Amino acid sequence: MKRFLIMALATLFFLPAGINAQTTEELQAEKAAKSAQLDSLEKEFKALEKQVNQLQSDVANLTDQLTPYPRWKKGLLGNVGLNISNFDSWLPKDQPSTSAINIGLTSTAFINGDWENAFWRNSANLTLGWLKFDNKDNPDDTDEFQVAADAFNVVSLYGYKLSPKLAISTLGEYRTSVLDGKLNNPGYLDLGVGATWTPVTDLVVVVHPLNYNFVFADDEFNFESSLGAKVVADYTKTIVKGFNWKSNLSAFLSYEGQDLSNYTWVNTFSTAYKGVGIGLDIGLRNNKQEALAAGREDNPLQTYWILGLSYAISSN
Repeated sequence: MKRFLIMALATLFFLPAGINAQTTEELQAEKAAKSAQLDSLEKEFKALEKQVNQLQSDVANLTDQLTPYPRWKKGLLGNVGLNISNFDSWLPKDQPSTSAINIGLTSTAFINGDWENAFWRNSANLTLGWLKFDNKDNPDDTDEFQVAADAFNVVSLYGYKLSPKLAISTLGEYRTSVLDGKLNNPGYLDLGVGATWTPVTDLVVVVHPLNYNFVFADDEFNFESSLGAKVVADYTKTIVKGFNWKSNLSAFLSYEGQDLSNYTWVNTFSTAYKGVGIGLDIGLRNNKQEALAAGREDNPLQTYWILGLSYAISSN
């Protein structure tokens, strides 16, 4: 009887281990089977994805071949920002009674034409901003709007295609301000010839080694015109559906010295639903002649940004 009890206890002790070992083996076998099935499905998915991408490319190419020349695309997009505040007897402030209004807007219009052997790209950009700050407790404080941002730019680029990605081109670009008597004071006009490279649909790179930068001004400061190279890069990309990025760099590199060179770089980020969303415009500019005319020797980086509602209207 004692021996029987010992054998029964031993059986009960080792039986779960055997069951667990068997269960583990079954789980490992099931895992191996499902892993093999997953690998097979992943290979099929990659093959199908490759076929889908190829079909999308084929459809795009056929659509392009079926679209007659000339092909025109035009549109209007921009950003509007508005901020209003008002305080009356708000004692924690050093100036307890104030009101402020900040208005900013950017707008870009474009019309692009494409022929079998040529293209013509045209765009105009306007950036304006006003700021009004009124200290109600100070009778001498001005309550008028002051200009906070002011820039106008128009570009026309014509090219004759040597290949689908490379063209001989000529460009004209005019830049100035429009408020407070600053129209064409100063004004910058670039005229040049060179080449345009379009490595991908979203990117256009212009390199014109023969470009003359005309500078017009009525101020006492003697702005100088000069010969140099013009470089323009324009990139437009949909990062994800509903979120777009547009970047434009325009630079003039004078052959007569760095002080006569300048560049402007503008980036626009926007979200849109049915043409309306939120937009952010960021602008950078460096121009030594403008700095000297303003009495600055350090040539600071000029910047602006506008956050507000964005809009976009386009048609083919």
